[in-house]
Amino acid sequence: MAGLTLGVAVLILVLSVLNGFDQELRTRILGTVPHALLEFETGRTDATLLMDRIAAMPGIQGVAPLNQGQGLLLAGGQSISVAILGVDPSREANVSILPQHMTQGVLSELTAGDFGVVLGRGVANALGVTLEDMVTLLIPDATITAAGVIPRMRRLTVVGIFEVGAQLDSQLALVALDDAARLYRLGEGVSAIRIQFDDLFAAPQRIRDIAQDVSLQIEEPIRYQDWTRTQGNLFEAIQLEKTLIGLLLALIVAVAAFNIVSTLVMVVTDKRADIAILKTIGLSPMAVMGIFMVQGTVVGLVGTLFGVLLGIPLALTITDLLAWLESLLGFYIFNPSAYFISYLPSELYLNDVLSVVAFSVMLSFIATLYPAYRASRIVPAEVLNYEH
Repeated sequence: MAGLTLGVAVLILVLSVLNGFDQELRTRILGTVPHALLEFETGRTDATLLMDRIAAMPGIQGVAPLNQGQGLLLAGGQSISVAILGVDPSREANVSILPQHMTQGVLSELTAGDFGVVLGRGVANALGVTLEDMVTLLIPDATITAAGVIPRMRRLTVVGIFEVGAQLDSQLALVALDDAARLYRLGEGVSAIRIQFDDLFAAPQRIRDIAQDVSLQIEEPIRYQDWTRTQGNLFEAIQLEKTLIGLLLALIVAVAAFNIVSTLVMVVTDKRADIAILKTIGLSPMAVMGIFMVQGTVVGLVGTLFGVLLGIPLALTITDLLAWLESLLGFYIFNPSAYFISYLPSELYLNDVLSVVAFSVMLSFIATLYPAYRASRIVPAEVLNYEH
């Protein structure tokens, strides 16, 4: 029973944690990066018309313009490489969860011409800056003059800080759409359109169809990509890990079920004389088999029940328990600079619990068959011949 209890509880807990990672990937990373992206060869001044056309298509959750580039932010002798996203604050909430995760300032503070910047919490901590501080953006595009090659730089004012609890906090910085166009010499147009779908798994097929439609409309080729190219490997890895770890941990339940076999075999050996007497007074082989099958199944049911009663509370509280442990020990078990989230998520699904229970009970039942069969094959004459 103890073995089954441990196996079932651990299996429920680990599956819930892997569900949590899967859910966090969808809501945090895929809520921040675009489900799909259309990239134009040249800046488009008619981007608003194109976005309205795309937004009217079925299954579209939101669209927003985007100008993007890379850069090095400098402040207080510190530096960090980031992706610079030029966004329209009025449309950003349609395609991203960033506006809901502002810890300081608001995204609407990004005003064209003011050259403000919204930093991820990890970027702000690395540079040691907060609201109203100045940072220097070094752009990887040099200007050749008589004095030599001069790198392009721009002073930016920190107007906001966001924190989504993912590695993106240390990789992103946001500026106004027009400011990004000026910084990266993109002209007055928009270089890309972000698209968010109602069903993120439909993104690969849908973006291909949308790109073909828009390409015919503007009569120029369009590059496109979806989240499966940028984050798909991580998502597939979590799905694969859930399957493999679930199978490996199921072996714990299998070992516990094997203990039922060995226990019942020893019981049958110890009770041979009792079984022989019962068969002598009329107990049928099937009834003998039923006795041991019931015994083993009850062991499995009780062990499974205790495992569920232990595993469900652990799955529901593991996030808070780990946070308490981190505060007690004074360090992060999941360092946000090394992992895509900074805490241990858990999402308990009823289907997982039912699957674990069914698997455990089934193995427990199967484990009773061999010992019960051995008990039913005992010949009373052979056993009682040696009894005094």
